Amino acid sequence: MVPIARVEELADRSAEPDMARVERGVREILIGLGEDPDREGLMDTPARVARAYRDMLSGGQQDAGEHLARVFRQSQTGDDLVMLRDIRFVSMCEHHMLPFTGVAHVAYLPSHGRVTGLSKLARTVDVFANRLQMQERLTAEVADALVEHLDPRGVAVVMEAEHSCLRLRGAGKEEARMLTTAFRGAMEHDRAMRSEVLSLMGVGR
Repeated sequence: MVPIARVEELADRSAEPDMARVERGVREILIGLGEDPDREGLMDTPARVARAYRDMLSGGQQDAGEHLARVFRQSQTGDDLVMLRDIRFVSMCEHHMLPFTGVAHVAYLPSHGRVTGLSKLARTVDVFANRLQMQERLTAEVADALVEHLDPRGVAVVMEAEHSCLRLRGAGKEEARMLTTAFRGAMEHDRAMRSEVLSLMGVGR
């Protein structure tokens, strides 16, 4: 039987991945599927898969605060709505370890003119997307990071994604997309404002 790692060893997502262990695991999967991992075409597969997972799940070694800490004050129209639409992302479903891909729409109402660069919003999405995820949690984590580091008056995050587990497995729902939302502050409590933001995001278009 393959030894099971202690829970303590698995709890720290910020640790560098154990590439040798991942390679051994992929090799065991291939054997379990009836494949010969030593045949031509599969000999380098464990290492390739390990590198792919390392890159796709690198968000655990990143901190969104490193991006969102870079703020500046906008004196004119500094408290008007800031929005970045159609941020493309790829994440990995933690249930089946299959990718889900889509777009994120991020908006916030600055407080006291505190704003951050638009690229920082996109990078924040990537930090949380590049992990084993559920779309619901991913959406909430992006919203909560903006609240924590920007202290805005309101936040809205909407994500629309297609899930490989729906497209490729038994359900076979190729056109189905999942939509998740997270509202904080004024965006959560002001229905008219929330509706306006969703309209500007083009949700449902």
